[in-house]
Amino acid sequence: MCLGVPMKILSVNQEFGTAEAEISGFRQQIRIDLLEDVREGEYVIVHAGFAIQKISEEDAKSTLELLKDIFFDDEIPE
Repeated sequence: MCLGVPMKILSVNQEFGTAEAEISGFRQQIRIDLLEDVREGEYVIVHAGFAIQKISEEDAKSTLELLKDIFFDDEIPE
């Protein structure tokens, strides 16, 4: 099973096609080549280190709540 995870963009490096993204305190360098005009503060779905789709903040938070309920019962560990 493959899982794409919503992450918030913290910073963007257009020159290298990368961004720093975050979820619950975990930060990761991701590739943003597959999307146009990715900006700081936006949310994206990340799969295998690539941003594959932009999503709204509301959808990101809703998805994270569902993942929390499925995997962690009470809370996502920090």
